Amino acid sequence: MTGDRALILDFGGVVTRTLFETHDITERALGLQPGTLAWRGPFDTTTDPLWVSMQNREITERDYWMIRTAEVGRLVGEDWTDMKTFVQRARGAEAELVLRPEARDAITRAKEAGLKLAILSNELDLFYGVEFRKRFPLIDLFDVIVDATYTKILKPDPRAYEEVISRIGLPRQACVFVDDQLKNIEGAEVVGLPHVHFDVTHPADGYARALSMLGL
Repeated sequence: MTGDRALILDFGGVVTRTLFETHDITERALGLQPGTLAWRGPFDTTTDPLWVSMQNREITERDYWMIRTAEVGRLVGEDWTDMKTFVQRARGAEAELVLRPEARDAITRAKEAGLKLAILSNELDLFYGVEFRKRFPLIDLFDVIVDATYTKILKPDPRAYEEVISRIGLPRQACVFVDDQLKNIEGAEVVGLPHVHFDVTHPADGYARALSMLGL
C-alpha cells in the first residue's frame, strides 16, 4: 500500500513543458514569425547567455523571466510587466498542450497507486494565473498545493519544504520531491527531503526515478 507515501512536484518545467519547448505555440498565439524566439535555455545554452547567468546565480529565475516577458511584450508592441501576461498570452488558451505527457502518465500512475500528490511552486498563480490553474488538466488530483505566490516563502528557503511536508502529514522520508532547479534541490537536501533533480531535456527519466524511489 502506497497511501503512506507522497510525490511532491515543482510545477513549471516539471509538470508543464517549459516555455522553451513551446516556442511554436507562443509564436502562433502571438502572431510572430516561426523562429522569432531563439533563446532555448537548458536545451541549447549557446542561444541563451541570460540563462547561463541565471544558472550561475548572477540573476534569479524571476529576474530571467521578467526580462524575457518585457522582451516578448516589445515584439508584439506592448508593455508587459508581469510574467502572468506572458504565460497567459503565450499559452493560456491551450492548457492541454502545455502539460508534459510524461507528467500526465506519472501523476495518473501515482494517483492510481494511492500516493499522495503535492505541488511546491515558487510562482504557480503568479506566473500562470488562477484561471489557468483551475483549467489545468489533472490539477484536481493534487492533495496539497503550496504556492509562494501566497506564502511568500520561496524555495530554497527551508520553510517552504517544511510547509509542504507538514501539510501532506507524512514523514519526510516517505516523500520524494522533484524540481528542475539545482538550488531548489540543494534546499531539499538541507531539510533531509528525498529528491530527484529533474532534467527537462530527459523528462521520462526523472519521473521514472521518482516513482521507483516511491516503490512503483
